[in-house]
Amino acid sequence: MNKRIAVLGAAGHTGRFVVAELERRGLTPIPCGRGTDLDQALRDADAVINCAGPFHTTAGPAIEAAIRAGIPYLDVTAEVEVVGDTLAAFAGAGIPIVPAAAFFGGLGDLLAAAATAPFTSVDELTIAYALSSWHPTSGTRRTGKVSASRRGGNRIAFVDHRLRIRDGEAPRAEWEFPAPIGRRAVVGEFVTADSATIPTHIGTPVIHSFMTANAVADLRSQDAPEPVATDDSGRSAQTFLVEVVARSGDQERRVTASGRDIYAVTAPLVVEAAVRILAGEGAIAGVATLGARFDPVGFLAALGPDTLEVGESR
Repeated sequence: MNKRIAVLGAAGHTGRFVVAELERRGLTPIPCGRGTDLDQALRDADAVINCAGPFHTTAGPAIEAAIRAGIPYLDVTAEVEVVGDTLAAFAGAGIPIVPAAAFFGGLGDLLAAAATAPFTSVDELTIAYALSSWHPTSGTRRTGKVSASRRGGNRIAFVDHRLRIRDGEAPRAEWEFPAPIGRRAVVGEFVTADSATIPTHIGTPVIHSFMTANAVADLRSQDAPEPVATDDSGRSAQTFLVEVVARSGDQERRVTASGRDIYAVTAPLVVEAAVRILAGEGAIAGVATLGARFDPVGFLAALGPDTLEVGESR
């Protein structure tokens, strides 16, 4: 497939992984910096991947440029509010638009779609994240501040079929992750973009979300260093496990995905989506997430065990 993909924010931490993944897949990246004329950059592109956060300021203009160019748009935002903005503003767009095709937003969305596939109704979903550590990039810190500012410093949680504002401290609990991780202290109501992507196609009244307490402490620490590469691909030593639990009546399904480096795994997720859309799969116009556009089991399997180990637990 000899396709050209514009990459906004190509010089950033995640953008570099995306450029490398495009080259590995035989596509031609068109790196675009923040001062790039979008209409000119997209003129010869077959699709655009937006890696330039905070997405609160970049997503809208980039989508509008993609619409003018008539090409698919994908981004890797973790900003919950931006997913909602995109759905509200561009639902009727004439191009495929895929928000949050990333570790946060996309991966949980695919796992939730896989876990709920046998059910006719879903009573509740739980997403639990176990990170060995979390060395946030400067981009993560910037986007986190933007999201916090937009919600007045409060937290959010998905209850009663929608996102609601929460005040006060987040609840603390313990979660029994699959071996070898086991029981770990977690912070509850740790809402990520998954709580915005999943409800677009799965009708659950509540989404519980947990993050291991050590990762939350790393994220909040002003002294936590940025990720450090430990191999030639640029991946850090960070490992992760995501467990999604779906309940329908007295039935329960648990699906897991594990791998290394939450930033690096975003690249194969968003590039796989771009490749499939350009080949005609899941290329419906308008805004739709990874779990809504693609067969989740086939999509996750296509990434390969070197990227993700996917399975069912307990």
